[in-house]
This record gives sequence, C-alpha cells and structure tokens, in this order.
Amino acid sequence: MKRKSLHGNACPVARTLDLIGDWWSLLIIRDALEGIRRFSDFQKNLDIAKNMLSARLKALVEQGILQTVPAADGGAYKEYVLTERGKALQTVIVALSQWGGEHLYAPGEAGSVMVDAQQRQPIRKLELRSADGRLLAPQDLARKLGVAH
Repeated sequence: MKRKSLHGNACPVARTLDLIGDWWSLLIIRDALEGIRRFSDFQKNLDIAKNMLSARLKALVEQGILQTVPAADGGAYKEYVLTERGKALQTVIVALSQWGGEHLYAPGEAGSVMVDAQQRQPIRKLELRSADGRLLAPQDLARKLGVAH
C-alpha cells in the first residue's frame, strides 16, 4: 500500500510525521545526535540493510535534516552531520525515550536512559509549560487553527 503524503496538512504533527515518521529515520537521527557520522557506523549500530539505510540517509539529506560533509580524517568517504533543523529534533527523541522508559519496561528491566554528558546524571523529565510557567496537563491544551508560522 502506498503511503499518503501529509505534506500539505494543516496539522504540524502530521507534517512532521510525513517528514521523519519512519522509525528508521528516527533511529538514524538518534544515532546522529549521539555522534555517529559514517554510513558504516550507522549500518553496524542499527543492523539495517545497506539499501534501506542509503534511502533513508538520502531522504534525510533532501529534507534538510542531515548534510554530507567530507570525512573528518581526510578520507575519501563522506560523513553525515545534523543540520540545525536536525539538531532541533533532539527534544522529540528525548521525549520518545522518556515515554518509552516510563511505559514500555517491566520493573527492574534493563534499558537505557538519557543522561547529562557532563554530570552523567539522568536528565529531568520534559514538561509542558504555559508562557507564564504553569505546568500543563493534556486537558489544558487546545489546537488553534489558522495560525501563520
């Protein structure tokens, strides 16, 4: 079944999923945020087929999430680095990680957690706050349509 494009949708969640909603793409972005830059390292870390990885990397470059740069060691290979647009997805990756850690593991089951690289301590759980600083719950949110970005 061919995937329907959500590119022109009025909802920013739908547009974002159209761009990066594929799970391989999110895992590539996660790895890039952790410093992986080379095709072979992505392939080894993700255990993804080379043709599938190549297609996902190409799409992420075309979408302005990654860019290719010459290899840092001066070699013939190119490396993939996050653009500012790609780095801005860090909050999304952290939110997914925190949600999964809270809801998808049995008590005492080993997993991973995001930590502050300097202090090596788990980061604080992300929170939604209003412009005046109030903590917001799901019932406190609404979508406003027709807003220009």
